Amino acid sequence: MRLSPSLGAAAVVAGLLSVGAALLAMPDASLLWAAATLAALCGHALTTSGTPRVRRGVAAGAGVFALVAANLLRHRGWGTDAGDLTRGQAAARAYLLEHWQDGMDRQRLIAWGLVLGVLLLAVAVSALPARGGRRGVVTTVLAVAVLVWCVASVALAPGEPPLLDLFAAVWPGLLAVLVTAGLLASSGWRSDRHGLLPTGMILLALVAVRACSALASAWATWWTLVKPAEGAFLQPGIMISVGAPAASAIEVSSAVEMAVALGGVGLAVAGALRAHRETEGR
Repeated sequence: MRLSPSLGAAAVVAGLLSVGAALLAMPDASLLWAAATLAALCGHALTTSGTPRVRRGVAAGAGVFALVAANLLRHRGWGTDAGDLTRGQAAARAYLLEHWQDGMDRQRLIAWGLVLGVLLLAVAVSALPARGGRRGVVTTVLAVAVLVWCVASVALAPGEPPLLDLFAAVWPGLLAVLVTAGLLASSGWRSDRHGLLPTGMILLALVAVRACSALASAWATWWTLVKPAEGAFLQPGIMISVGAPAASAIEVSSAVEMAVALGGVGLAVAGALRAHRETEGR
């Protein structure tokens, strides 16, 4: 079927454009191309040959990720004008609280998108036959390492917030890491010949840990700012920068994060479909 390879190629091109836009500090364009990449992956999975359970599960997972990218684009921005920061400490404090609150909402959206998208991918992966082998042991060990890394990153959040409250605030991120690590462990036992599926799941696990860690850091900072004043200080001082970044700034970290996220989804989709074709070809 000629449509499926065309959509696959379109996904690669759109993904490169998304990473390039992120590198050039163009977040709106980057998210737009990311949504196009994931939508093309969804179409690629639907139009390829194979068992409906595998195709539909993979396509549904990619579709959920596309919706998450579209929603991030829709709700981008902090909603408070940076010029308000010059009106006094109270305005600056309100701006920072809104900034962190919006950041936490974005990270929760990413976490819930990962939970649902990975669960749908798991439906497709579970339809693949188990092959066993050394690769499954490796991915299981990596999954355990991911869980330990995530818990450590949350526990080491900046400041001294109550640990139980912190875990209660970031549980969507923890759930995303748990679900992603579970599929990572399973992917090695049902991997394609070239290991695309486990590689994609490793990248998605990195995305999940990053989202959980960012949520924990944002909540801990927010908690530090809103907790009752202690000691002799009635109100903490706040140092802020109101300077806008240069329009030509190069955002390497944003480009890397986008490349990891899109690469993880793309490799997981391609790996699941390839593993299915290899099974059918036996």
